[in-house]
Amino acid sequence: MWGDALIIDRLVSPVNLQDLQAKEEDKLVLAWEQRRWARGRFTTAKGRKIGFALVTGTVLTPGAILWIGPDWYLKMEGAAEPVLEIFPPDYKNAVKIAFEVGNLHFPLALHENKILVPDDKAMIRLMERLGAPWERKQAVFDPIGSSRLQAHG
Repeated sequence: MWGDALIIDRLVSPVNLQDLQAKEEDKLVLAWEQRRWARGRFTTAKGRKIGFALVTGTVLTPGAILWIGPDWYLKMEGAAEPVLEIFPPDYKNAVKIAFEVGNLHFPLALHENKILVPDDKAMIRLMERLGAPWERKQAVFDPIGSSRLQAHG
């Protein structure tokens, strides 16, 4: 079934946007944890089979162009996923919340004046302990440190 899959073993960099103009766009929509995997098999929005065989430590960022072919190209999109949207009342509380989230080794993202963390029981308990106002949301989660394509090593 995957014998005809497109295998992506390196990322396109840099991308010349003029190269994309006459090509069909296809998308790969993945949640944050999936965008951290360097290896895997996936199906694009238009049904194409692809596989990743990327360098360990590669992080895929929403908006990144993953592959450019003669007729089409593949763009990464983040899937909406369950997060807690936290509303720190001021800068001091925001820093404290960020410190405590990091102390539990959880990722966090910043969006305007809000902090986003994974919807997790440990995060809910932490926010309750800190007295931080929060709401459950569905959002694209792109944590700090994942804002661009990264490869370690």
